Amino acid sequence: MLSATVKIIQMLQHFEHLAPVLVAAVSLWATDYGMKSIVGEIVREIGQKCPQELSRDPAGAKGFAAFLTELAERIPAILMSSVCVLLDHLDGENYMMRNAVLAAMAEMVLQVLNGDQLEETARDTRDQFLDTLQAHGHDVNSFVRSRVLQLFTRIVQQKALPLTRFQAVVALAVGRLADKSVLVCKNAIQLLASFLANNPFSCKLSDNDLAGPLQKETQKLQEMRAQRQAAAASAVLDPEEEWEAMLPELKATLQQLLKLPQEEEILEAIAKTETSEDVKTRIHQLLAKASYKQAILLTREALGHFQESEPFSHMDPEDSEEARFLNLLETIFKGPAASTQENSQGPTRNTGPERTVCEDKPSASEPGKAREHDELVKQEMLVQYLQDAYSFSLKITEAISIISKMMYENTTTVVQEVIEFFVMVFQFGVPQALLGVRRMLPLVWSKEPGVREAVLNAYRQLYLSPKGDSARAKAQALIQNLSLLLVNASVGTIQCLEEILCEFVQKDELKPAVTQVLWERATEKAPCSPLERCCSVMLLGMMARGKPEIVGSNLDTLVSIGLDEKVPQDYRLAQQVCHAIANLSDRRKPSLSKRHPPFRLPQEHRLFERLREVITKGFVHPDPLWIPFKEEAVTLIYQLAEGPEVICAQILQGCAKQALEKLQEKSGTQEGPKNTPMLPTSLLMNLLSLAGDVALQQLVHLEQAVSGELCRRRLLREEQEQKTKDPKEKHTGSETALEEEMGLAGAAADDTEAELIRGICEKELLDGTQVLAAFIPLLLKVCNNPGVYSSPELSAAASLALGKFCMISATFCDSQLRLLFTMLEKSSLPIVRSNLMIATGDLAIRFPNLVDPWTPHLYARLRDPAQQVRRTAGLVMTHLILKDMVKVKGQVSEMAVLLIDPAPQIAALAKNFFNELSHKGNAIYNLLPDIISRLSGPEGGVEEEPFHTIMKQLLSYITKDKQTESLVEKLCQRFRTARTERQYRDLAYCVSQLPLTERGLRKMLDNFDCFGDKLSDESIFSAFLSVVGKLRRGAKPEGKAIIDEFEQKLRVCHTRGLDAVEDLELGQGGSQRAPSAKKPSTVSKRHQHLASAASSDGDFVTPEPRRTTQRHPDTRQRVSKKKPRIVFSSDESSEEELSAEMTEDETPKKTTPIRRAPPRRHRT
Repeated sequence: MLSATVKIIQMLQHFEHLAPVLVAAVSLWATDYGMKSIVGEIVREIGQKCPQELSRDPAGAKGFAAFLTELAERIPAILMSSVCVLLDHLDGENYMMRNAVLAAMAEMVLQVLNGDQLEETARDTRDQFLDTLQAHGHDVNSFVRSRVLQLFTRIVQQKALPLTRFQAVVALAVGRLADKSVLVCKNAIQLLASFLANNPFSCKLSDNDLAGPLQKETQKLQEMRAQRQAAAASAVLDPEEEWEAMLPELKATLQQLLKLPQEEEILEAIAKTETSEDVKTRIHQLLAKASYKQAILLTREALGHFQESEPFSHMDPEDSEEARFLNLLETIFKGPAASTQENSQGPTRNTGPERTVCEDKPSASEPGKAREHDELVKQEMLVQYLQDAYSFSLKITEAISIISKMMYENTTTVVQEVIEFFVMVFQFGVPQALLGVRRMLPLVWSKEPGVREAVLNAYRQLYLSPKGDSARAKAQALIQNLSLLLVNASVGTIQCLEEILCEFVQKDELKPAVTQVLWERATEKAPCSPLERCCSVMLLGMMARGKPEIVGSNLDTLVSIGLDEKVPQDYRLAQQVCHAIANLSDRRKPSLSKRHPPFRLPQEHRLFERLREVITKGFVHPDPLWIPFKEEAVTLIYQLAEGPEVICAQILQGCAKQALEKLQEKSGTQEGPKNTPMLPTSLLMNLLSLAGDVALQQLVHLEQAVSGELCRRRLLREEQEQKTKDPKEKHTGSETALEEEMGLAGAAADDTEAELIRGICEKELLDGTQVLAAFIPLLLKVCNNPGVYSSPELSAAASLALGKFCMISATFCDSQLRLLFTMLEKSSLPIVRSNLMIATGDLAIRFPNLVDPWTPHLYARLRDPAQQVRRTAGLVMTHLILKDMVKVKGQVSEMAVLLIDPAPQIAALAKNFFNELSHKGNAIYNLLPDIISRLSGPEGGVEEEPFHTIMKQLLSYITKDKQTESLVEKLCQRFRTARTERQYRDLAYCVSQLPLTERGLRKMLDNFDCFGDKLSDESIFSAFLSVVGKLRRGAKPEGKAIIDEFEQKLRVCHTRGLDAVEDLELGQGGSQRAPSAKKPSTVSKRHQHLASAASSDGDFVTPEPRRTTQRHPDTRQRVSKKKPRIVFSSDESSEEELSAEMTEDETPKKTTPIRRAPPRRHRT
């Protein structure tokens, strides 16, 4: 057996793939042949292996780990007796051995130590194993932490985890959700999902639902305990019953003591200072504690000490010794009065009939007491159950808030686990799960097919398989669940849900009964509330994306539902009807053949008549829902109508006519020539808003529909000409020449059509003869006089309409940019500033050359005091910068400041911006010097702690070694141009956050003179010491010398800076003589490097060195002669950056900025 053991150990150490075979052999020997001792021998050999040796022999450790894991799965009971010799490996460095030992423990818990009927020793062993598993949930190695969570998942799934450990293990899983390792986070989510699926509490885990019963039952338990305590207190007050209860045991103890010789007893000592009353009190206390032996001994001692004192003097010599002791103890316990009353019955009262009566009383009350005790125990168990369920629900709620933030991780598998977790949580009725279900909706647009499919599967499970007895009942349940998602949903959520429903409809996963029930609700054939009716129309519109015939075949019905004459008009329903009908257009289907004309309805169609009438009649009524309805209606008209501009012109004229009639009514009722007639604010707001919508939709119609139709007709005409050409003409020339000619001709035709559309927009749309031009003076008057027109709603509508008008013509836009940006900067209303931020962002895309001089004003809104404006500005600038519509300059530091915004949404938006920007080449690397300068500067910078937070995030994007080396050198050079102690500390912090390598350290040594004199500051010195600490962790032996040299120089300069100036000068003599000999070569090398960097990296220019302090005159002269003069772009801004002037071909005809910074003159 010994030779077999040695051979197995050797084979495992050298041939790891043999582990399964050897496990099968050993388990066969141990079970079928009874050779259990061989398991102990092998395990003992493995346990005696040195952990340090195994850490250097990964192949052997892998073989041993696989062997132990599989052996524990096969024969855990036999292995359990030898597991103690493996515990040393839990403290070893090899994580595979730790995993193997932990897996063996888990198998023993699952297969051997499972169940409620365990003995005490087995239960203790199980608890020790579980304690070890929990402790290694915080192991230093992520693979061990992950393995522990996997093992707990198995234990929970097989219901082998004791209920007393539920809360502790759930807390462990929730804590591991914040782990840095993706694998650990994934397994933590799986463990929590297993806890949910196998929880012993309830199928519905709403903490709100559990809190009520818990409070009620806890109060009931407290009342029961109070009653029991009151009953116990009353029982304590009756010494007679207590004496009768203790009498049998007291009598037995007394008889036993009387039989023993007195010299063998240990007498209770009585102090000299104690009186008879003190001893009497002690005897009473001993009897109450059931210390009968001590009470009897103390009584015997007291009889000798206090022969003349009460009650020890009244002893009847005729009674037996036992009776005398009992009478004395009864007197002491019950008191003299009770004793006198009882003494009249004689010493033999215990054998009389009264004794029987006394014993019958407690026996008669025993069933009642037992029943009360059982009820109290049941109530305690119920309260404990509810408390555990409530605590478990709170932990799950806490986990939901953490897991929901992991929804947009980069790792596909983690996102899939998060989605599956929320599906399970939702099924268990946790109310917060709905937020996660909604939050996963945008993932339907994910480029990862696995993530998109996971979202679709989640919604299939949650909504396409409802419970119900019939198809109609299932359809009603499905519609009800989807309607709940639409309540208070944002526009983005609705679009995502529309995409999911479109996918289900195209794959015929929605039953016909669903469509039938929706139509019944929409037409009010089935009873439903107005909100449910509106949701039904919304769902029909979403389904029409996948199958337009759902709406197309019932168009007249939809018009009757939402646009019939009603008092009052339901504008919310009408808006949803317009949105549903809009899905009939093929604007979202560019793949259709260009041979077919787009789907349009004639102008006389009943739909447009009803829209015109509803808009015109609702114009005079101050209903806030009218504005979003008319916006949807105007969009629908331009999408589906032939000649939509005619219909919209009629609507505008009708509304304007009503406004004039109101104005005339006001002027007729007012007396006196000085009173100016006033138009109601709501009418003016509605009129300007309608004009702005028509202007924008007319532009979209021209550039998309009209341009597309011109292109389609041209292609058809060219195809027709090709068919009618003579065959001989067709084959003249090569095919390549013909294709090139056709391509050029097509491009020229496209340009011609684009010029035609542009000319219409520039010259005709806002011409004096057009309808839209009539509203421009009124619009400008409202925007130019915010004091007169002070209504917030009117100001918001007018500013938005002005932005839409500016989209049409470059000439009109250029003339109104000053007004737009003045309102953007000086308006007191956050809603106006937010609207104008969106409008100017759109203008920056349409007319980039016009808006470019005003870019600083766009960046300025990132520091707006209103949270709503900052969020809008962050979104707009993110799109403009990532789409390269705005030149990214040092002003992007304003985006960096949003990383520390108090609003979490804005901080997340800024983080997402820099994540996306980091994927665009070297963008962040090029911007970092300017960002550091602006944020660290005394003017317009941020505080030191926020600066650290921002730079820690930004410097994490620097991962390339070349970028790191270049940044190190540039940051070191910046120490020369920095002007304040704060800037020195900020630069040192930035250097400490870079992922330095040995080459980066050499750059720091080369530039040591730049920051050496700043090391006297403790924080700067600490920052550079942290660099040394990071470098030491992964340093190679040959690189440790240079690290030691760098650290020595740091410490010398730090100490020298703290000492007197004389010590500093003395230290320069010997320590810097050798480096000074090599100074010219160092300077020349640095000069060459900077020259090459300047030529290759235009955005990174090193700053000009400023004068050094007066105490180093020789250094100053040497540097001024031999150092190249270098300039940073952030320190020496060009006139182009400050005055926002464009190049010759980009310069706008008119540039009228609000304020320009005075240009600095160039240095020669």
